[in-house]
Amino acid sequence: MTSTQPSSPTEAINADTTVLRALRRLRVPQTHRNRELFLLLFAFVLTGGAIALVQLGARGAIDMSFLMLCGGLMVLVIVLHIVLRLRARDADPFVVPIATLLTGIGLAMIYRLDLARNREGWEAFSIRQLVWAAIALVLAIAVVIALRNYRVLFRYTYVFGFLGVVLLILPIIPGLGTDANADVWVSLGFFSFQPGELAKLALAIFFAGYLVRTRESLTSVGTRFLGITWPRARELGPLLVFWLLSLGIIVLQRDLGTGLLIFGMFVAMLYVATGKTSWVLIGVVLAAGGAFFASRVLPYVGGRFTNWLDAFNPDLMDGSSYQLVNGIFGLAQGGLIGTGLGRGRPELTPVAESDYIFPALGEELGLVGVFALLCLYMVFASRGIRIGLAGQDDFGKLLATGVSFTLALQVFIMVGGVTRLIPLTGLTTPFLAAGGSSLVANWIIVALLLRISDAVRQQPRVVIG
Repeated sequence: MTSTQPSSPTEAINADTTVLRALRRLRVPQTHRNRELFLLLFAFVLTGGAIALVQLGARGAIDMSFLMLCGGLMVLVIVLHIVLRLRARDADPFVVPIATLLTGIGLAMIYRLDLARNREGWEAFSIRQLVWAAIALVLAIAVVIALRNYRVLFRYTYVFGFLGVVLLILPIIPGLGTDANADVWVSLGFFSFQPGELAKLALAIFFAGYLVRTRESLTSVGTRFLGITWPRARELGPLLVFWLLSLGIIVLQRDLGTGLLIFGMFVAMLYVATGKTSWVLIGVVLAAGGAFFASRVLPYVGGRFTNWLDAFNPDLMDGSSYQLVNGIFGLAQGGLIGTGLGRGRPELTPVAESDYIFPALGEELGLVGVFALLCLYMVFASRGIRIGLAGQDDFGKLLATGVSFTLALQVFIMVGGVTRLIPLTGLTTPFLAAGGSSLVANWIIVALLLRISDAVRQQPRVVIG
């Protein structure tokens, strides 16, 4: 008979080590997914409670029909969780619960504004937001299933770059752009969307691939001055190109927010790729110079600066700064603990469901509530940056840190604008604000982070470039 026992102590040790590794791979991912499931259930309870409180505060009774619609959305989140158990067991367990909770809280406030303005059916922003959230979740599930190896995106670096530029210029094409304050919308007849939200995703992939290919030339030795190594003049070309692209967005589309966001994303990814502080300093100087130039030349940018610096001027309060001042008054009314969901007057602020959803939440949740929301964003961004820095794959590192920083920068720009810390821009608050394009783009970011985090934990030493 043939013996199945190890022929030597070394083989026995190796066999035991193999078994332990297999058991660890079975146990640890399961722990990640169980933790994710517990956090998702917690997010469901908070979302359902927020909607119920909105109904009690605004109408004095609970309407189960809208709660059931939200329950359908939660089913899609559970489907995403099951897909992660089967296809990406090592994915980060905090990303989906945070995105789910932010989406749910935003949906509750949009629904609250619909109740205040008696909007029903398809005219209600909350119903549209539910539909877009469902579409966003379906797309996120599709990305997790289809994109088994995110590194294939590296092959199409310049395709994504071209796609990003095309998406940015769509609003200024005659017949496509809509007549709005800023040329950021495209109408296809049956629906409208903001191509800039999808462009930031395409450009993030392009920036990551481009910087992996050109990092050596960008990190070459330059001039040492004031303790900092400054790049040579010929290396400033890419930064100047994207600076001019951002200025073009501001000038042609009258969209200050998207221009700043894309340039900030490139500077952040450039810093991660090179490790040179000088790139950040040069980027800040260029951004400040571009903003100053735009405020002097472009009337709409100058008007935003005027509203920022002199918002409480009686001549402006009844006109251009009316929305900003109303939002600040709403935040002041909320105080420390807020008026309570459904008990405030956030509908007094124009466009509260999109541009000014943060002051609306601040009025009814108070300083404590908005601080909790900011903490959620902080954890989301930190997890994304941690995902990028944990692996040694240059492309994945740049992509994960780039999209995470972009989301954090977008939150800073919006919250800073409505609180009068910086001039107001036309961006949306990620996950919270009404807007299908933004919701779809942000949930695709979630899917990318899930795929990258799963690959980082499985193959932490794969390097491309």
